[in-house]
Amino acid sequence: MNVNPQAIAAMRAITVSRELEVHETEVEKHDEDYIESDRLGILDRILERLAPSAPMTGGGGVFIRPSSPGETLPYQETMRNIITAAATAGHVVIVGRGGQVLLADKRDVLHVRVVAPLEQRVAYVVRREGLDPEAARRRVQAKDQARTRYMQTQYQSQHEDSHLYDLVIDTAVLPLDNAVDLICLALKGKASRLNVPLEQLGPAAGPPIFV
Repeated sequence: MNVNPQAIAAMRAITVSRELEVHETEVEKHDEDYIESDRLGILDRILERLAPSAPMTGGGGVFIRPSSPGETLPYQETMRNIITAAATAGHVVIVGRGGQVLLADKRDVLHVRVVAPLEQRVAYVVRREGLDPEAARRRVQAKDQARTRYMQTQYQSQHEDSHLYDLVIDTAVLPLDNAVDLICLALKGKASRLNVPLEQLGPAAGPPIFV
């Protein structure tokens, strides 16, 4: 799929909320190296697709490690400031940490959620980390619970709320290339509507739809 650079030049960022689990210890050990060496395949493909034709490359992406119980309020505020600053600088992919809520009022940011069935996620963790299926299932479910607590505590939101996103993609069947095509299409579509007045957006602004 070709991406028109003029069509998306005004877009500042893409936020990605996903359910693919990572090993926190490895993330903490490698930290910045993790951005380049262990990024989700779908993020790599988004950046590769945009790189030849659009300026949304630059720093490439922002990865904020999973939350932990010991984080202090100043640390959390710093993370929020980093996310806001990254979006203001523009042309970044922001992963996790409530970016879909922090930047909800920014029309020049595309919010994407990538999901997969529990069993597929468990199988991924089994392959990736060499755990037995039951241990992998416990890890996935614990991460889900931690993510839910984090969003409720920090943003009084549910990360499953579809209204937080412009696009929700289930990768149960869709291959990654198709998922990336959809993200690029949504990015282009949202960019094309940036100058449309708010009162002219949404289903109520169009012609009547008879059901």
